[in-house]
Amino acid sequence: MTIKENMVVSLSYKLTNHKTGETIEETSNDNPMVFLTGVGGVIPQFEENIDGKKVGDAFAFHIEADMAYGSPSEEKVAMIPIDVFRDEKGVFDEAYFVPGALIPMSDNEGNHLRGKILEVTSDSIKMDFNHPLAGMDLQFEGSILNVREATKDELDHGHVHGEGGHQH
Repeated sequence: MTIKENMVVSLSYKLTNHKTGETIEETSNDNPMVFLTGVGGVIPQFEENIDGKKVGDAFAFHIEADMAYGSPSEEKVAMIPIDVFRDEKGVFDEAYFVPGALIPMSDNEGNHLRGKILEVTSDSIKMDFNHPLAGMDLQFEGSILNVREATKDELDHGHVHGEGGHQH
């Protein structure tokens, strides 16, 4: 079966920084990436590069930063009052909120965000909400493990169900 829109694809890959060769992420045959094509769950150029491939096909391609997660933006760096991070007793956990820590948060509309702490002062925390891979050219190498047609439920829900996918 050939990869096209509305297919469930399982693949293993190694993601590296295209310029430095540093490994960013790696999946395996035992723990593959599984996704539904055509619903925006992966970088569009990733889908374009595997479109038409079949089980057993290998792939190797790079995606420039502007076509992946874009360039880092100063607009996504914010100073947040330290009071936001105090617990119900008013205590601030200095051991948890340290530079480099990734903190799950949500915005005013309930969207989930992950911020990286850049700096902690006595009255605020400077956080970076840029995607961790923003500004990075990405190199993907891997192989296609499985391709199947998506079920009606998967298409209706916009994600994979069952093994490797979402469990309802």
